[in-house]
Amino acid sequence: MSKGQKVNPGTSVMGYGVIMVNGRQLKLLQYGVIHLNKYNNHEIKLKKIFERVLGLISDYSPDEVALEAPFYGKNIQSMLKLGRAQGVAMAAALSKEIPIVEYAPKKVKMSVTGNGNASKEQVAYMLSTLLSFNVADKLLDATDALAVAVCHHFQNERPQGSTKNWKTFLKENPDRIK
Repeated sequence: MSKGQKVNPGTSVMGYGVIMVNGRQLKLLQYGVIHLNKYNNHEIKLKKIFERVLGLISDYSPDEVALEAPFYGKNIQSMLKLGRAQGVAMAAALSKEIPIVEYAPKKVKMSVTGNGNASKEQVAYMLSTLLSFNVADKLLDATDALAVAVCHHFQNERPQGSTKNWKTFLKENPDRIK
């Protein structure tokens, strides 16, 4: 059994999600957002991100933290602020010696929905189905965070051994047949 935490750091809203993995079963433990736009000072926003990530680590003791990798944009100042927010989230996890991993946004969407260009709403809908919860539109930053955690789980879920054909795969993995 392992617990994974995902953080989607932004400079206005930071989404987070925590899942528990037991074999192939996923369980939603927590998800939400922290509103940072109420703070005028960027350094205070970074401090709040650091504190919230440490709080989540303290509350859930995750085995790993998955983050959305930086994406490239045209506004250099926005990219710099986003990079700082991601760095602070990483530093919080690393300060507790928790391994971190990053996934590109398109990879996350592809992993969860099968479409690398899926909308936030499509991602949220698939997650609500996978994790059996009702999603609120105002928490799309949180479902983005959950999507990275689920993507990380899917990336680590591999059948053991090498499978040469479908017949062998089905014989070796009867629990995957529905």
